[in-house]
Amino acid sequence: MHPSRNVGRSFILSRRGWKRRQYNEKHEPTGQQTTVSIWPIDLSDVKAARERIQPFLRPTALRSYPTLDAAVGSNVHVLVKHENHNPTNAFKVRNAFSALTMLGDEERGRGVVAGTRGNHGQGLAFAGQALGISVTICVPHGNVEDKNEAMRGLGAELIEVGDDYDDTLVAVDRIVAERGLTLVHSTNNKYVLAGAGTIALEIVEAEPEIDALVIAIGGGSQSVGALAVVRELRPEVRVYGVQAEGASGLYESWRAGHPITSPSATTFADGIATRSPAEMTFGALRAGLAGFVTVTDSEIAEALRTLLSTTHNLVEGAGAAGLAGVFKLRDELAGKKVGVILSGGNIDRATLKRVLDGDI
Repeated sequence: MHPSRNVGRSFILSRRGWKRRQYNEKHEPTGQQTTVSIWPIDLSDVKAARERIQPFLRPTALRSYPTLDAAVGSNVHVLVKHENHNPTNAFKVRNAFSALTMLGDEERGRGVVAGTRGNHGQGLAFAGQALGISVTICVPHGNVEDKNEAMRGLGAELIEVGDDYDDTLVAVDRIVAERGLTLVHSTNNKYVLAGAGTIALEIVEAEPEIDALVIAIGGGSQSVGALAVVRELRPEVRVYGVQAEGASGLYESWRAGHPITSPSATTFADGIATRSPAEMTFGALRAGLAGFVTVTDSEIAEALRTLLSTTHNLVEGAGAAGLAGVFKLRDELAGKKVGVILSGGNIDRATLKRVLDGDI
């Protein structure tokens, strides 16, 4: 049975577990209350986001590499979307500009807050600096110091709290209540999703004959953004999801047909190290993904090494997970034009050394 069957209209995670209900967006930039349907955004939202971010960001390159095609095999033609070439070396800056440009004057004056492992925070800090908006970022204890310093360097106030990303989000809610800041969630925000959708919009416009997109998923902004685009522009394009085996809460939820929170998220691909599905994206992922696979850390590391040797681009674990998924799906994708997104290149030196030394 296809996973889109019998999908609930909306979900929310309360302290007592998941249940169907309306999702209250009272901390989102519009200050409005909205019911989250299976499809939280559409093509018009993505096109509007593109208009908002164009003054700040240029489209990123979509490139092919014969040596990468040869490494993948099965006559798969891989098209690489270089989100690692953005100003913060990651796609999240699109999301940040899309969301922050929707803030009203009062919200801009109060400032914003978010939880992150790094790239969402860097994107918000960069956009906040450009727009004159103060940014507070919460990260888990033990977060990669290179990423912490990058956020501080862009003017963000950094707070270390929680054992992992999911724990950090609890602290973010408390700060919203105490300080009156506007929450810009990395996934549960319509304008964040629309910003991420601009990636797929650029891909299908640059390569109209693309057959599939294989996308690493943490919260799901890239993949839900892509689904919003292809549903209206190229419905024959298949979108596949990829998660790390050690952080597979969303994958297990997708298979089960209902949200599941995993006890831990253990992977060096910290950009996709989440334990539970995001409220705003789960229904769309259940309904829209053509397939979903998990990959081990060693498979992600091998994909990272392959990208480094074939494209000569530095990429972090989350950015390499999409290619790891292509290897896993190679037989199904044989003879197809397949897009992968190098979502970020912010890998720290110690982790990179472990990857290059074959210790992962």
